[in-house]
Order: sequence, then structure tokens, then C-alpha cells
Amino acid sequence: MKMTSSYIFLEDVRIHAYHGVLPQENEVGQDFLVSVRCGVDISEAMEHDTLETTLNYATLYELIAREMAQTSQLIEHVAGRMAKSIFREFPMVASLDLTITKLNPPLRGDCKGAGVELHLINDKTGV
Repeated sequence: MKMTSSYIFLEDVRIHAYHGVLPQENEVGQDFLVSVRCGVDISEAMEHDTLETTLNYATLYELIAREMAQTSQLIEHVAGRMAKSIFREFPMVASLDLTITKLNPPLRGDCKGAGVELHLINDKTGV
């Protein structure tokens, strides 16, 4: 069998955070959804049942929570910090899809969410 690609992901991690331009967003906060999809070669983990052969998604969750805890005005800035941290902490990640959604954004109309989506390649992996 030949694997063409593999991913480790966390989907719709709900975190209460204090990002936004409006003062109320920084004081009261709001809920965000964060999803990450890391392109990682898991072929060794498929053969050997050890955590050392793969990306630990519990550690990935802690990184996401840590970055979301740092208040920023723009979720674009949060996403950039988070992406840099993921590539730095997990050098085996060749690609990254990252979405941050602000639930119930402060708009005059009804909106399920507003956010940012990144698709990145780790230029240090040579992929």
C-alpha cells in the first residue's frame, strides 16, 4: 500500500477568548472555533504503535489554547502567531490548514460566524 498524504487534525475546538477591536470584545470575550489540519507523514505510526512516531494532538491542543489566551485585536494576527508556533513546535508538519471562526461577531445582521482561513506550507520541510 502506498500513502499519498496523511493528516493529524483538531476540528472545531471551542475556546472563549478576548480578541477584537471593540472594547466589549476585550472585556467580556466571546467564543471562537479553531480547526487545524496538519500535513504529517504518519506512515511510521501506522507500523509502530508509539506516540513518538506521530504528532501528539493533545500537545497541539495546548499550543492552540496558549495562543488563543493572548489577546489581539485581529484574529488574522492570532492565526499568524498560531501557525508560526505550530511549525516551530512541530517541525515534521509539512502543511497546515488553519481556521479561526469568531462566533456571533458584533455585526448589525445575523451571522453564524466570521473568521480567517490559512493554507500554509512549511518552507523548512522542503515540501
